[in-house]
Amino acid sequence: MNKPTEAELEILSLLWQLKEASVRQIHERLAAVKDTGYTTTLKIMQIMHAKGMVERDETSRTHIYRPLVKQGDTQKSLLKNLMTTAFGGSTSTLVMQALGQEKPSKAEIDEIRAFLDNLDNDNA
Repeated sequence: MNKPTEAELEILSLLWQLKEASVRQIHERLAAVKDTGYTTTLKIMQIMHAKGMVERDETSRTHIYRPLVKQGDTQKSLLKNLMTTAFGGSTSTLVMQALGQEKPSKAEIDEIRAFLDNLDNDNA
């Protein structure tokens, strides 16, 4: 899988939410949170199409883009790369750093605890 750039990942995140969108729809959402030009968004999405990250429906005047890469697969790949390069392959160091950045809510802690309990039961 091609590792998406930061800009590509922003667009993929929007496409995963929306399922499909035109360049204009993606650009409007990006422009609401950062200074970016329409032609820049268009060019990045064209590059993503050439890389096989998105498909483009050209049957109407307005081209519609859909993600071809799965969100879970992309997250796993990026996380594995991050864990290897920034945390020396240590899962515990990665998790401790992530949990130390912001105080998780009680609901998040309960969800993490349930996940860990499930891992323990699977390994027993």
